[in-house]
Amino acid sequence: MILNFKMWLKNSDSSLAKSLFKIAKTIRNPQMFVIPGLHFAIYKLHNFLIAVVSELMRIFYFTPLFKSQIKGSKQGLFLYSGMPQLLGNIEISCGNNNRISGISTFCARGSNGMTPKLIIGNNVDIGWQNAFSVGRLIVLEDDVRLAGRVFLAGFPGHPIDCDKRAAGLPDDESQVGDIVIKQGAWIGTGVTILAGVTIGRGAIIGAGSVVTKDVPAMTIAAGNPAKVVKNIEG
Repeated sequence: MILNFKMWLKNSDSSLAKSLFKIAKTIRNPQMFVIPGLHFAIYKLHNFLIAVVSELMRIFYFTPLFKSQIKGSKQGLFLYSGMPQLLGNIEISCGNNNRISGISTFCARGSNGMTPKLIIGNNVDIGWQNAFSVGRLIVLEDDVRLAGRVFLAGFPGHPIDCDKRAAGLPDDESQVGDIVIKQGAWIGTGVTILAGVTIGRGAIIGAGSVVTKDVPAMTIAAGNPAKVVKNIEG
């Protein structure tokens, strides 16, 4: 009965139904008037309190928890937006003065019994929504910059053969490879780097690229699959 009444309010052409429907929408979505000075001050206070709580959580909660799970000197580590997600038996070594988004995922391949390793050098940026699938080894050398939504795919998680996939078997060893990003390289937003790839020193990978082969040092590569489009002078 209630459903029929709602349908009548929405679909009827009668003036009564239209009036009642308008009143119902007003009741359902009441609007508070804005008091400029008051609400402006509340907004500023709101942002201030969020910033204070966020900093306290970063300093006294997220950072020490994350440090307890990784190796290395890890001095000056700056986490923001929470704490990265660690999946599987992964060994992480972290150098000094690194900045890592808490909205990141570090995942280890676990089908061959070994412990995959992620080695992070010094002065490295790992941006928002980065995802690392560590097959055997991923290395980020000093001064590497990773923008947002970068995916380092050291293993695929599924075998090539469809029957093996249907049976729930893990990926093949031939599908697994190391990823090495050399000193000073810059990886743009939305880049995917596949297993077995080395990004050369100082190279730049354009946003949205899929890197399937090694990229030489001091070059700019872009596209799907990524190709060298320019050399970096100086």
